[in-house]
Amino acid sequence: MPAKPGLAFVHNRIDRSHLRREDRRWIEAQRARRDALVVIIAGDQPLYGTSLNPGPTALFQGSTAERLAPGVEEMFLGLDQRGRPIFARLAPPVGDGGAGEGISHGDLRALTGALPDAEVSLLALARSMLSWHQSHRFCSKCGAPSQMVLAGFRRDCGECGAQHFPRTDPVVITLVIDGDRALVARSARFVAGMYSALAGFVEPGETLEQAVRREIFEESSIEVGRVAYHSSQPWPYPSSLMIGCIGEALSQEITIDPSEIEHAMWVTRGELAAALAGQGTFKAPQPVAIAHHLIRAFAESRVPAFSA
Repeated sequence: MPAKPGLAFVHNRIDRSHLRREDRRWIEAQRARRDALVVIIAGDQPLYGTSLNPGPTALFQGSTAERLAPGVEEMFLGLDQRGRPIFARLAPPVGDGGAGEGISHGDLRALTGALPDAEVSLLALARSMLSWHQSHRFCSKCGAPSQMVLAGFRRDCGECGAQHFPRTDPVVITLVIDGDRALVARSARFVAGMYSALAGFVEPGETLEQAVRREIFEESSIEVGRVAYHSSQPWPYPSSLMIGCIGEALSQEITIDPSEIEHAMWVTRGELAAALAGQGTFKAPQPVAIAHHLIRAFAESRVPAFSA
């Protein structure tokens, strides 16, 4: 299924070469290739060249990457659609002096549209993986230092032999509907005037449907019956998988949990359509986020059918 226009981080077509990751000689051979490329995450923001031809791009030649991020840990992401090896480096945050002439940095969401979709998705993968490496330097079983193996897709403890794999945290994000109305809410951290669908992490021992019902009830006191899947989106903050759903409301009276959200309300299809057009009394999420596409699907009467 083609990616929805504007939806960020879903255009990753990289071949992760999982059968070759244990072959250190092969990895070193890829690193030595003249066409090998490197993406750099400085702190939590990617670097990109603004004056490169054809530019702008976040894909750097190895010599440039070594100049921008010297002597830092590097992992292998995979081969791009042209067969070029792609590596990733985690560098310190960019200071007041900047990253260098012709080099910029910025929030990954803001780069959607400024860089090719495939590069933005590649940067999302790199950000998630490098964030995991940064926070898992030590074995969670015995506390000894761990080492990067499998070209970066695992960390091993040399002391107790424990193996540690990258984690992805599932999040259900749900637009609850009641006939011609939908439930939207806002958090205090949102930009002024913006409302979105409700979301929360899936807890151990839950199905996706159970997580939807629990999260919606905890945050709004609305009971949800049937649940339909809409789509999903990797979300590298730091490493989540947003699972977009539509929920069927079984109750209508809203009582919010003020520790989670500051306001929630029922709105009509027409009000949502106006918000999407930038003409409403509240703002809709930007197209980079899956919440925008859940709202648009409902406003345009394109929600998936509920199963029995």
